Amino acid sequence: QVQLVESGGGLVQAGGSLRLSCAASRNIVTINAMGWYRQAPGKQRELVATITSGSITNYADSAKGRFTISRDNAKNTVYLQMNSLKPEDTAVYYCNLKRYGDGMDYWGKGTLVTVSS
Repeated sequence: QVQLVESGGGLVQAGGSLRLSCAASRNIVTINAMGWYRQAPGKQRELVATITSGSITNYADSAKGRFTISRDNAKNTVYLQMNSLKPEDTAVYYCNLKRYGDGMDYWGKGTLVTVSS
C-alpha cells in the first residue's frame, strides 16, 4: 500500500532555507511521479514542484529558482529544498504520488512551513 509521510517543516525567517522530506513506502518512488503541493489558510491547494520517474522536473513560477525537488531512490524519499523563503511561502506542504499506469493520486498528511518577516 502507498504511504507518504512528510517531515522537515517548521518556522524560519524570510530569506532562510528549509528541506522537506517525504518518506514513502517501499520501492514506489523509483517508478512513480512525485510532487509537492501546498495549501495556505483560505487558499486552494497549489502545485509547487513535480518530478517524474525519469527525473524530469517541473516548478511553479513562484518556486522556480528558489526550490529544488529531488529523489533518493535508495531511500525511497523525495525532497524539497527551499531557499530564499518568503512569508508567502507559508503553507501546509503535501507530498504527492501520481501512480504510474493510471495516474491515481496519493497524499501525505502534510507538514507546516511558516516563514516570518
